[in-house]
Amino acid sequence: MKILFVTSNRLGDAVLSTGLLDHLIRTYPAARITVVCGPVAEGVFARMPNRERTIVLSKLPYGRHWLPLWTKAATHFWDLVVDIRGSALSWLVPTRRRAVFRRVAGPKVAQLAAILGLSPPPLPVVWTAAADRRRAADLLPADRPIIVLAPTANWQPKVWPADRFASVFQNLAVSLLPNAVAVVLGGPGQAERNMAAPLLAALPRAVDLVGVLSLPEVAAVLQRAALFVGNDSGLMHLSAAAGAPTIGLFGPTDASIYAPAGRCAVAVVQPSMDAISVRQVTDAARTLLI
Repeated sequence: MKILFVTSNRLGDAVLSTGLLDHLIRTYPAARITVVCGPVAEGVFARMPNRERTIVLSKLPYGRHWLPLWTKAATHFWDLVVDIRGSALSWLVPTRRRAVFRRVAGPKVAQLAAILGLSPPPLPVVWTAAADRRRAADLLPADRPIIVLAPTANWQPKVWPADRFASVFQNLAVSLLPNAVAVVLGGPGQAERNMAAPLLAALPRAVDLVGVLSLPEVAAVLQRAALFVGNDSGLMHLSAAAGAPTIGLFGPTDASIYAPAGRCAVAVVQPSMDAISVRQVTDAARTLLI
């Protein structure tokens, strides 16, 4: 069975779509899956079982990126095309069956599950390899709890103040998670490094992993986390998918759609990031951990 799975250019939406892929892999264990995604999200699928190929879709002006993609996809006959973008591509390639995103109400994971008529929605997952887990083990202490802090976001109004991240860590390291180690995560590039710099300055003993790991390695680090605290971002979604106790911080974005989806995850929501207090986040951690 050959499946074409068209997912997002954005990291967070790509992570949320992994629940559908996990469902397909378990339902069709012999399937060969081609994933279409943006360059930022490529690593999400690097360790995915049954992945035959990843087609990286780099955006071009005036939608010129779609023609090369169609050329690659139209030369195959697919048994199933799943398109979470709702693009025209899914209607222009030969397939026995297509399942295409149509906007419905509810959390994003429920919107995605509706593509295949699934209820309850399958939760997102991460895929890692032994090498990724060894890398995480080499970077992290084995005998102390890990609190992962993710102070970056793709939009400044989504960023919680660095001093409050530091205060949350300091409170938790003497109460709920004694002797914890802070690990600071962020994406590649100077902008992410600049956003993380104030927190790294406030916590000089933190393990600085901003922009230095592949996405599977980041997922392996998150699998070892005792707690994750981060802004609404792709890393937040990756943490929830990895099974880490996850606190997502929401101000201007809609938590009713994009709250972290996991078995141990919660959103802290206020009208603005400045309105989120250290106490609210500490209380949320207590709810998750006790």
